[in-house]
Parts: sequence; structure tokens; C-alpha cells
Amino acid sequence: MTPIPPLRLHLANDAPVNPHGEYVLYWMIAARRAGWSFGLDRAVEWARELGKPLVVFEALRCGYRWASDRLHRFVLDGMADNQAAFAGRAVTYLPYVEPSPGAGQGLLAALGARACLVVTDDFPCFFLPRMVAAAAEQLPVRLEAVDGNGLLPMRAAGQTFGRAFDFRRFLQKELPAHLGDFPQADPLAGGDLPRLAGLPAEVLARWPAASPELLAGDPGPLAALPIDHAIRLAPFRGGSRTALAALAEFVGRRLPRYGERNEPSAEVTSGLSPYLHFGHVSAHEVFAAVAAAEDWSPSKLVGPAGGARHGFWRMSEAAEGFLDQLVTWRELGFNFCSREPDYDRYESLPGWARQTLDRHARDPRPNLYGLAGFEAAATHEEVWNAAQRQIVHDGVMHNYLRMVWGKMILEWSASPREALEVMIELNNKYGLDGRNPNSYSGICWCLGRYDRPWGPERPIFGTIRFMSPANTRRKLDLRAYLARWGGQARLGFDLPRG
Repeated sequence: MTPIPPLRLHLANDAPVNPHGEYVLYWMIAARRAGWSFGLDRAVEWARELGKPLVVFEALRCGYRWASDRLHRFVLDGMADNQAAFAGRAVTYLPYVEPSPGAGQGLLAALGARACLVVTDDFPCFFLPRMVAAAAEQLPVRLEAVDGNGLLPMRAAGQTFGRAFDFRRFLQKELPAHLGDFPQADPLAGGDLPRLAGLPAEVLARWPAASPELLAGDPGPLAALPIDHAIRLAPFRGGSRTALAALAEFVGRRLPRYGERNEPSAEVTSGLSPYLHFGHVSAHEVFAAVAAAEDWSPSKLVGPAGGARHGFWRMSEAAEGFLDQLVTWRELGFNFCSREPDYDRYESLPGWARQTLDRHARDPRPNLYGLAGFEAAATHEEVWNAAQRQIVHDGVMHNYLRMVWGKMILEWSASPREALEVMIELNNKYGLDGRNPNSYSGICWCLGRYDRPWGPERPIFGTIRFMSPANTRRKLDLRAYLARWGGQARLGFDLPRG
């Protein structure tokens, strides 16, 4: 059996492998794709080693926090793509969509009782770690969790990094040793797995696979689910096929101008963060596409660059700027979330940040809004309202304006703790890339995480880095952005009455 890199493999329980089981079960919870997945690689390897069929089980709960048409539809698009990708292959795929809260309870146990072992994804954020821990206690067979989140295994770092510079310097030293370990583009190639005649009828009778209509995007079945129907669908679809099209568009046309990404009118950002969050595309696959476009190979690495943003990869300046976001900043968030259980709490902020924010917590707020005012984009500031309208309508927000958005929530909230709660609520409710280590990095950066004290000391902010819509207007050309999202642009949800 070709080994998965040991640092990517976590044994979640002490139960044994059952060699007499009917199949190997891959419980797909984060890497929701049919290739470029260390988790799927591991499940295929076990199936080949044991000579057993492979079952891939992908579920969608309806009782998770912020469940909505928008988030559900994006996951369902991925399920439809996975069903198409697995069709005709030596794998049994079960896409299950919970029709009511708790209806899916017992399904994993029923599948696991017949399995040799269960393989799943190791994702350090949202409810997934608790869900895996609960399953580990209940399953009668071995449960392995596989880390396929980034180029660097999460367990390769023995500490929590508080600055991007320090983490980047660590990456430049450690990452080259891991660049030869990539997941398989098609782990089922070879077709040497036995086929399962079918899942037990009693299992499918109680927990039927998602209907073709639901996976195809028919509005009726989605409307019947007990989720938030006020949050409308995003104007673009989820799934691996759409993700790969977005990746090709970015690498082929936008990447050379990535240095202009702070300009909202430039439209050169990758647009990949929702697909990375839902696991519809792999960071390894994105990296491979950029490397191919740059005609790059690991032989071009000549050694650490001392933590510098550019020069390590020996690629173009635009490509190195993008990889600093994809690798350094994205995986910095995974480093924090995987090691700090309170990653989403005020207490997780650096000590200096909490001290200065607490010292100014009672400062007068000339402008004060609550969650409802923020959510409705009803502040006095056009730039902030435009950014809020964008995430409410599209499910994404321009990268630079997201920073200004968070800074102003701090200034206009009754306390820094309330500001953090508002940012998390709005970002996770509307953002397709919310509920993710990288999004918590961005939110908490607005309150000092990964930053340093900045002078002069200001009311409300203290020594937290200051940003404002006025400064943003002077720095960026916002005319096209405000023409689209300013004024009375329609929000993508229905405000409650009263």
C-alpha cells in the first residue's frame, strides 16, 4: 500500500480494522471532490490492500448553523459533479441530504458497521472536528482522518505562529520536503477495485440517496428543506467542474495582473476561495496549475528566502504574490485553527490587541449600529454599505474592502467583543468562503491577529491598525464598484418585517 505522508494521517480512535467487512468506507466531509484528495487516496489504497469494494458517502446536514439555500445549493452542485465523476467507476457513491434535523442520525453507524474501516477528512474548523470526534467514539472499526488541506501538513508545524513573516520563513525552510507528496489526480485510475452489488436495501429505505431533481438544481426540492430560504442563491454555481473552469480562467487570463488585485475594478482576483472552502478544488491542484503556467519545477528552488514575500519560488512577481495568499496566508489560518480550539473567540486575540481594545472599549462611538443595521447595509457610509451589499448578494466580498468592512464594524459597534460577533455572523451567514480558517484569519486580523501595534493611538482602535472608507476612496478607484453596489442596489435576501 503506497503510504500517505505520515504527518497527514490522524488515527481518530483505537478500534481495529475489520478485514471481514464488506467494503472500505470513505466519509467525504471536507474534500468534496473526486480527485486530488489525500483522503480519497487513502481509502482507495485500503480498498486495494484488503481487496474490498469502495463506498464513498457524502452527506449534507440541514441543522448546521447558517444553513441556507445559498450554502446548500453550493454543496449540492458539488454532489452532482461527484456523482457524474464516479458514474461507471469502481466505487459506490451515496449522496445523502438530510430532509429534517436529525434524520440522518444513525446512517454513518449503519454504514460503518459493515465496513472494514472508515476514512474521512481532517478539517480543523466549524462543527467538523466535533462531528469526527463523536463518530470516533461510536464506530466499531478504525477511523482515520486525513489532512489534505494545504501544501504543508498541519502537523508539520510544532507551534502556533503569530505573524505571517515567521510562518513564511518556516514554510520556506520546511515546505520543499513536502512538494514531492501530491495527491493523485485520479485515484481510481487502474480500475482494479472489486465492485459492490449495492448498499443494503434497509439502509437505502431509511436513508435514500439525494434525488436527481435536487442534485440537478430544481427549486422545488430545495424549497422543501428546513433551511433559511431568505438567503438567495449565489449568482454562480458550486462543484468541481465550475471550480476548474474558474481556475483555468484565472491562470490563463488574470494571473499576470494579480498585482492589481486591490483595485475593485481590475477583476483579477482568483475567485477560488468558495471552491477551496467547500473542497471542490484542491490547493495542490491550484498550485500545480500555477506551476505549469510558470513552467516551474522544484529544481528552481535554491533555498529559503528569509521570510521575504518574493523570491522563494523563483516565479513571476504576480505568481509569487498569489502563492503568498494561497500558501502562506491560507495555511497560516489552518495552523491557528488546528492548534487553538478558541480560534473564533475574543480571548484568542494577541494579548497586546486585547489590552488596547479593552482600554478603549468605553470610548464614545459617534456612529453606533447593531447587527440589524449592519446586515441591512443601513450605515451612513456608502463604501461600507456597498461592500455589505456585495457579500449579501454575491456571497463574496472584494478582498481589500473586506478589511475596511471589518475595521468599520469595530469602530461602529458598542464593544470590540460585539464587533467580533457581528463580523462572524455576517461573514458566515452570507459568505460562501465563511466558516473557514482563512475567513477567521481575516476577521480576527481586523482586531489585531497576525499584526502589531500601530501608532498613533486612536479612540476606539487604540493601537490596532486603522483603516477607513475615506482613506480607501483616496487609495483606490471605486467608481465602478460604487456604481454597481452603492445607492439602492438590491440586497440578496429578504429583510424581516417589523
